[in-house]
Amino acid sequence: MRRIAYFLLIAVVLAGCKSSKHLTTTVPEVTAPSYLASKLQLTIPSKNGSMSVGGTMKMKSHERVQISLLMPIIRTEVARIEVTPSELLFVDRMNKRFVRATKSELKEILSKNVEFSQLEKLLTDASRPGGKTELSGKDLGIPKLEKAKVQLYEFSTKEVSITPTELTSRYRQVSLEELMKMLMTLL
Repeated sequence: MRRIAYFLLIAVVLAGCKSSKHLTTTVPEVTAPSYLASKLQLTIPSKNGSMSVGGTMKMKSHERVQISLLMPIIRTEVARIEVTPSELLFVDRMNKRFVRATKSELKEILSKNVEFSQLEKLLTDASRPGGKTELSGKDLGIPKLEKAKVQLYEFSTKEVSITPTELTSRYRQVSLEELMKMLMTLL
């Protein structure tokens, strides 16, 4: 009986010596930047090799992604792609035409469940150290352009001005199907 009492006494003393402080580690939450900008190189394979064009990407979180494709040397905008949570605007500056498509209209050419938030995540992840900076058409949810590649580099999270694209009457609206036919002839 005496031994049991000693063991109980030792157990109580040891339990009393236990620290009341607990070590906890918290992983800081990584938030997406409000603004993100980068340079880019778009490469589209074609029947005669491949075609590359440089440009810029600007993003304002939860609002808009604007991509400008620029003519080499002169740096004149040849095309602009503007993506919002509800629509896509593709402007062909050379031929003065554009396509404006809603999210529901895009379901035919995009992978299932492609959302604006996924595009934001891809771009934000690419900007982080060790991020995937080369994205394919498949990564972007465009299976018909799976062999196209976009290389993103020189990222910045400084505030940038992103004004919605406005078009004059000189631009002619074309159907999404017409645009896809034009893109497929390049491939």
